[in-house]
Amino acid sequence: MDFDLKIRLHAFAWLSDRTTVYGDVLNRKLLEDGFFFNEHRIPLVAPQGIFKPKSMDYPLSITTVPNNPYADSIQDYVTYKYRGTDVNHRDNVGLRRLMELERPLIYFFGITPGQYLATWPVYVVGDDPASLTFKVQVDETSVIKEGSSATIEDPVIRRAYVTASVRVRLHQRLFRERVLEAYRLRCSFCNLRHRELLDAAHIIPDSEEGDPRIQNGLALCKLHHAAFDSYMIAVSPDYIIHVRKDILDEHDGPVLQHGLQGMNESRLLLPPDKSHWPDQQFLELRWERFRKAG
Repeated sequence: MDFDLKIRLHAFAWLSDRTTVYGDVLNRKLLEDGFFFNEHRIPLVAPQGIFKPKSMDYPLSITTVPNNPYADSIQDYVTYKYRGTDVNHRDNVGLRRLMELERPLIYFFGITPGQYLATWPVYVVGDDPASLTFKVQVDETSVIKEGSSATIEDPVIRRAYVTASVRVRLHQRLFRERVLEAYRLRCSFCNLRHRELLDAAHIIPDSEEGDPRIQNGLALCKLHHAAFDSYMIAVSPDYIIHVRKDILDEHDGPVLQHGLQGMNESRLLLPPDKSHWPDQQFLELRWERFRKAG
């Protein structure tokens, strides 16, 4: 196995470990610092979108900036722009060579400034010099693990399916990160500030085509997200938190007492930007369901 491929596979394993700890949206500083391999420091991103570390023969990653329309254009493949307009720029040549070798790389989708959805393995499967674009597809992680088999054997069908599923995941992460940023990375109920323990809860569920706008979201810790989804706790249109009566009447340990009952009739911690406050019509619809549940 050549040195480039060894580093590439180590990068995939490193990302797997980091996403287990932090989730699949990673901080740019973490990616810039990268890891060491045989005394070589290997960063995973750089200012340019197509990035090849000095120790490698071919690009290791491609990056999309936040607010890029790719989230809406992903179907069974992603169109990725050349570096500049020179078809023979070394970065474009590098991606073309990866396509010829059928060698995978990493795609970092920009979610919010400094936050990226890490996706791998990604393959360059098409090249269109006329439009200065490459065609890119995502594959299952199992295909890069020795002794593992893919769920769908035909790589064309499999990659199209996996790539289309990335669109759903990308929209989910976009919603989560934008809601968390709006609430300054704190639970709007209890003020918990650990990103790893925070979710973006839909006021109107996405299963009902709930709008993915920030105004249809609440930043909640995992406890309060579960309680909110179960209609144990709710927010009235005047931004007051209410706990269901049967929950208030229970007698249990400190988690119930302080984590749920103690929230009753407290005020929701709202985003600093008033344009990001929860939509009162959405809260009214949710409030009516909560009242019926009680």
